[in-house]
Amino acid sequence: MTNHCAVRVAVIGGGASGIVAAIAAGRKGADVTILEKNQRIGRKILATGNGRCNLTNLDLSISNFHGRNPKFAFAVLSRFDLEETIEFFEQLGVSHKVEEGGKVFPVSNQASSVLDVLRYELEEIGVKILCDSEVVEIKEKKAEFKIYLGGGRTFHADRVIIATGGRAAPHFGSNGSGYALAKNLGHAIVEPFPALVQLKLAARFLRQIQGIKFEGGAELIVGDRSVQAASGEILFTEYGISGPPIFCLSRRAGEYLQKNQSVWLKLQLVNTLSPEELEELLFRRFQSGPGKSAAFSFVGFLNKKLAPVILREAGIDFNKPAGQITAGERKKIVQILKDWRFPVTGNTSWPAAQVTAGGVDVKDINGRTMESRLTPKLYFAGEVVDIDGDCGGYNLQWAWSSGFVAGDSAASL
Repeated sequence: MTNHCAVRVAVIGGGASGIVAAIAAGRKGADVTILEKNQRIGRKILATGNGRCNLTNLDLSISNFHGRNPKFAFAVLSRFDLEETIEFFEQLGVSHKVEEGGKVFPVSNQASSVLDVLRYELEEIGVKILCDSEVVEIKEKKAEFKIYLGGGRTFHADRVIIATGGRAAPHFGSNGSGYALAKNLGHAIVEPFPALVQLKLAARFLRQIQGIKFEGGAELIVGDRSVQAASGEILFTEYGISGPPIFCLSRRAGEYLQKNQSVWLKLQLVNTLSPEELEELLFRRFQSGPGKSAAFSFVGFLNKKLAPVILREAGIDFNKPAGQITAGERKKIVQILKDWRFPVTGNTSWPAAQVTAGGVDVKDINGRTMESRLTPKLYFAGEVVDIDGDCGGYNLQWAWSSGFVAGDSAASL
């Protein structure tokens, strides 16, 4: 039964942060309504962690969060931390397990189970959900908010939480609509760009090697310095490169590309051997089969589609007998296998991105409450804000923490 004296809280957006914001506000006795433009809430949650929902990570150091002022996240994460997050989901019924890299998953291995218990809790505490309700404008008048919906409808609330998400994965309904809402209420927007996304490279031979995977290293080079490195399984594509290490580097790459700086990607196709060990290995291979072609001599060591490309890059005829490859030519091959560089020309944009970098500037948000410093009783949560995290559960943790803080604060009298 609705308490008509309760503070009316409108949560704009029914994603991860909006749902938790609604639960936090509802538990404090607020009259809460989620306004969701999709036909159903929580669609993006179902895709997180490859359908398993990477709830959080055991290492929540601020170095894993980004934005113009990543330290802003510290106060929010302190108010709803790792232990509180795990306890929150355990109470809802989600048993957890820890996997490699400190990643925390539900024991069920189903993102759908996380959404199921969240939806159940919303119903239990009486949160109302209005789907197919896109918010087009918010106006503050006489200590309340008038919210204009598509189709000419209006909605009134005492407190508003903007939890509309960013622009990543638009097929889940993320279209950046929250930026316009915030901007109309005086907030500055840090220009959004895709993060946790594949990178485009400039190379004439990409179609030849698309689909080739390797375990190796990747490094971003800006000017003459290395700015970030990652290792793991890397995949060549027709447009450039993909894989978990590339997603890790893509945020920094995007930052520099936004500033029109030249960005290079250095690949180590073989990162388990030193240059000297690798050269010795190649010498033995070439000498043990001197009559083999240079390209064929790599079969069993490198992907056979890759060998001709590497030899061409080294200026070596791939039909040349392996026994005739000179010491200088070996060094060129080693150079490419250990330090192959490509100009980064961009990324694969919003449909492929897992998260949005940029968003509502945190300088005008109170980090203890997520309340606007410009418009009292207006709050923000989740990806719409200029905070984003690395792969591994950090973005969902930001959603849970910022959503909880915003909802708990909005319901406080």
